[in-house]
Amino acid sequence: MKIAIVNDMPMAVEALRRAVAFEPAHQVIWVASNGAEALQRCTEQLPDLILMDLIMPVMDGVEATRRIMAETPCAIVIVTVDRKQNVHRVFEAMGHGALDVVDTPALEVLLKGLPAAFPAAIVLVQHVDQVFAAGMAEWLSSAAGLPVRLACEGEPPQPGQVLLAGTNHHIRLLQNGQLAYTAEPVNAIYRPSIDVFFESVARHWSGDAVGVLLTGMGRDGAQGLKLMRQQGFLTIAQDQASCAVYGMPKAAVAIDAAVEIRPLERIAGRLTEIFAK
Repeated sequence: MKIAIVNDMPMAVEALRRAVAFEPAHQVIWVASNGAEALQRCTEQLPDLILMDLIMPVMDGVEATRRIMAETPCAIVIVTVDRKQNVHRVFEAMGHGALDVVDTPALEVLLKGLPAAFPAAIVLVQHVDQVFAAGMAEWLSSAAGLPVRLACEGEPPQPGQVLLAGTNHHIRLLQNGQLAYTAEPVNAIYRPSIDVFFESVARHWSGDAVGVLLTGMGRDGAQGLKLMRQQGFLTIAQDQASCAVYGMPKAAVAIDAAVEIRPLERIAGRLTEIFAK
């Protein structure tokens, strides 16, 4: 299937590219940053499917859907950060011929569910190239409402801060409580590795901590989550029904690494309940 992506945020484009890459039969043939550009690209190379964002400059997803379906019709799926906040636009786009709508939860749903004064430190480890890490932090900040920034070498996690691993090296917690980047293990398939971080927390963190493993392809994070559980920490895996790709959580469940298995929309509330105590 030939797929086109229409989105003005580089990190969102990268996330969608990765999702498409899970199926070898799918191919991204072009990317447009706004509806006007998408309209032009459709006349040059018509895709089988367009993944269309709603909110964009120049021409938004609603108008782009209307114009494309009138001039060069093809299948369009609306991809939005929060369909509930964009209900009117979603129905308008579907009225013009869009087939369906899906959310892009990448981590937004979890972070949006946390209070602004969340009392614990949050460290995010995501399989993303460092070229896109800064953009992802900016994207999460704007989408989720909590300030997210890249973790710096040598800083300790602080309550109320959301830190994102920001290089192609792994991130780990040292015995002195500071965060550090490391190339080891060099043979790890995923960089940065969630297993590396979880294992360092299990070994060196003396306070309360919760390990959360969300949707993703592969097995990264499962062994580290199990080690955290064995050390007495609460561990949570996202349930199958709410996963876009039930890979990493499935691997964790298979080895009994998760104390709790929860749908995505119920994880933030659980974390708030735990740390409010």
